[in-house]
Amino acid sequence: MIQQRNVAVCIILSIVTLGIYSIYWFICLTNETNEASGTDGTSGGMAFLFTLITCGIYSFYWMYKQGEKLDMAKTDRGIASSSSGILYLILSIFGLGIVSYALMQDSLNKLAD
Repeated sequence: MIQQRNVAVCIILSIVTLGIYSIYWFICLTNETNEASGTDGTSGGMAFLFTLITCGIYSFYWMYKQGEKLDMAKTDRGIASSSSGILYLILSIFGLGIVSYALMQDSLNKLAD
C-alpha cells in the first residue's frame, strides 16, 4: 500500500535529522515505487546498501530506474507521463537529490489517490 506523505514535512525532517530521515525516505520510495509499478525490483534496503557500497554511484542508476518505474505506473493508470528518469538523474548529478525525492513522492501521492 502506498502511503501518502507530506513532501514539505519529509524535506524538513531530512534537514533537521541531518539526513537520517532521508535514508528512511529513500527506502520507502524504493519499496512503494516497486509496488506501484508492479515490478519485483531491488528492495529499499538493498538499494541503500548498494548505494553505500558504491560510494553513491548506484544512486544515479537508482534515480533513473525510479523515474522509469513511476512512468510505467502512471501509464498503466492512464496518467500522462514524461521521461522522469532523466529529470531525476540530472537533478541528482547537480546535487539536488532531495528535489528528486520530493518529485517522486509527489508522483506516488498522486498514484495513491
